[in-house]
Amino acid sequence: MSENKFCIKSFCNIRENEIFLDGKSVFQSEAESFSDFSKKAYQHFEIGYPKFFKMDNLSKLAFLAAELLLKNEIDAEKENNIALVLANKSSSLDTDVKYQNSIADKENYFPSPAVFVYTLPNICLGEISIRHQLKSENSFFIFEAFNGDFLANYANVLLQTKKADKVLCGWVEYFEETYNAFLYLVGNEGDSEHKKEIITKLYNS
Repeated sequence: MSENKFCIKSFCNIRENEIFLDGKSVFQSEAESFSDFSKKAYQHFEIGYPKFFKMDNLSKLAFLAAELLLKNEIDAEKENNIALVLANKSSSLDTDVKYQNSIADKENYFPSPAVFVYTLPNICLGEISIRHQLKSENSFFIFEAFNGDFLANYANVLLQTKKADKVLCGWVEYFEETYNAFLYLVGNEGDSEHKKEIITKLYNS
């Protein structure tokens, strides 16, 4: 296999009540919680997808970043072969804790199916796939820290083996109101080729 090369088409970062698209701030809020921030972002970008409000916070975080990156990439007239490759550190722990709390008190035992359905981190991939009608490859990995090399290599394999025309990659971490989404869309087309090292630089910028 040849040297890892691909074109980074666009990237999105969501952290500390602000959304950056291709390095430029496109939305910020003084919201006191992620739930409030995500609702305001949803309204600001006029997304129009009511199911958003039923999602857990990890899915909302991934969904918002994916929405900004994919809204101009999807062709409703054909199948869009865009793979999804995401990772984080805490898995679905934020939701796991909420679900555990709902069953811990034997005197007030009330397990919630609506919460339980989000006790897997890859559910956010399903939410993105449903929204954009994607039937392509998708994977969710757990790492101690952002691993740009791994994600770059994985995306490169999918592109070179033609299992995907584009790949939406990145890091989407949420636990107890601390969150950071860094997603980027890569493909083979484009005038500018970027080696995998640029990903870590963008993540740390």
